[in-house]
Amino acid sequence: MFKKISNKFNSICTRVTTAVMNCKAEGYVDSGVKILIAVVIGALLLAGLYTLFNTTIMPTVTTKVQELFNYKG
Repeated sequence: MFKKISNKFNSICTRVTTAVMNCKAEGYVDSGVKILIAVVIGALLLAGLYTLFNTTIMPTVTTKVQELFNYKG
C-alpha cells in the first residue's frame, strides 16, 4: 500500500517538475497580441480596399456602364 502511494506521489512530482521546467514561451499574452495584430491588419486591409473601390474602381465601372448604355449608332 505504501509502495502504491509512493509511486503515485512520484508520478505527480514528475509531472509537476516537467510542467515547471517547460521553457516554452507561448502564453496567453503572446496569443492575445497575435490575435490583436491580425485583427488590426485585417481592418486596415479592409479599409484600404473600401477606399480603393469607392475612389478608383467604382467610378470607372460606373462610367464604363453608362458609356455602354449611351450608345448612339
